[in-house]
Amino acid sequence: MLSKRTFAPVAGALTAMTVLVAGCTTAAPTPTQAPAAPQQAQAPTAAAAVAKPKVTIMVGGLNKQIYLTAMLAKQLGLYDAEGVDVTLVDEPSGQSAEDALLVGEVQVAFGSYDHPIDLAGLKKPVVNVFQALIAPGEAEVVSTKAADTLKSPADFSGKNLGVTSIGSGTHGLTQFLAIKNGVPVDQIHPVAVGAGDTFIAALQQGKIDAGMTTEPTISRIIKSGAGKVLVDLRTPESTRAALGGDYPFTNFFVQASWMNDNKPTVQKLVNAWVKTHQFITSHTPEEITDKMPEDYYAGDRDLYVTALKSQMAMYSPDGKMPKGGPEFVLSVLQQYDENVKDKQIDLSKTYTTEFVDKAS
Repeated sequence: MLSKRTFAPVAGALTAMTVLVAGCTTAAPTPTQAPAAPQQAQAPTAAAAVAKPKVTIMVGGLNKQIYLTAMLAKQLGLYDAEGVDVTLVDEPSGQSAEDALLVGEVQVAFGSYDHPIDLAGLKKPVVNVFQALIAPGEAEVVSTKAADTLKSPADFSGKNLGVTSIGSGTHGLTQFLAIKNGVPVDQIHPVAVGAGDTFIAALQQGKIDAGMTTEPTISRIIKSGAGKVLVDLRTPESTRAALGGDYPFTNFFVQASWMNDNKPTVQKLVNAWVKTHQFITSHTPEEITDKMPEDYYAGDRDLYVTALKSQMAMYSPDGKMPKGGPEFVLSVLQQYDENVKDKQIDLSKTYTTEFVDKAS
């Protein structure tokens, strides 16, 4: 699924501070010199006292509600409160985030849990440190023009199916829907169309017959009459009905080596995300919407709220991996992902609750 990779440079680094020491000696009025007084460390400078670790997080679509955690934490001031300087970088899909993480150009990627498992098959250890969603928050949307002939995934054969990018979580889910409904993956035509305006344009212009996308794009399509939901994966219940099991989706993942070298920084980040999800579970969709940047509403705040209401159940209450989730995701990937097929994958190395447990 993820055999073709491209890389784009993104800045990101950690800083180090130094503390200077100074000492003095005193002379006694006797022929013998008194011993030198112990050296005293100077008090830390103001700059040293407030220095924060810097972390760059690449997100596969900041304005998508499935990635709401990253920006909401920033809007609530939780990164600053935890003492970490976070830069959020926006990319069209989780695949882009993974690519940047692998070459060390960002410290954290926010994408689907497919990526840590897939990379384990390639012997590239990355670790999910916070599970944001316990359902995909996606839907397969069919265009109004194609709805008469495309009534279920069983009709995918020969159809152009939109995904954010090749190798993304949306691509993987599309392949599994095909297989589960008796259509070999070599009979479908995945088309990378991004999300938001580009996805909607592709659907309206007939470049795709259907496609996998997220909120608020789904609600925008329905409201405009350009399409309708074919398969709903926006809640745990609808996901189980469509896929046959729980499918934990977006997560924050890091390289295992970076995690082991920077545990205090990882803990600060996870603390912020845990508090963000406590805010999500204790506030209304309207209150959450009020905290998000206005340009995320795409000009329709009420629609953004409605979209959020339809899928509040997808947000993890605590950032922990749901029981049985890793096993089910692996069973799905083994059906079409060449990086995972016929390989022994140690799922315990693809995620950890170490930091969430301490935050809780």
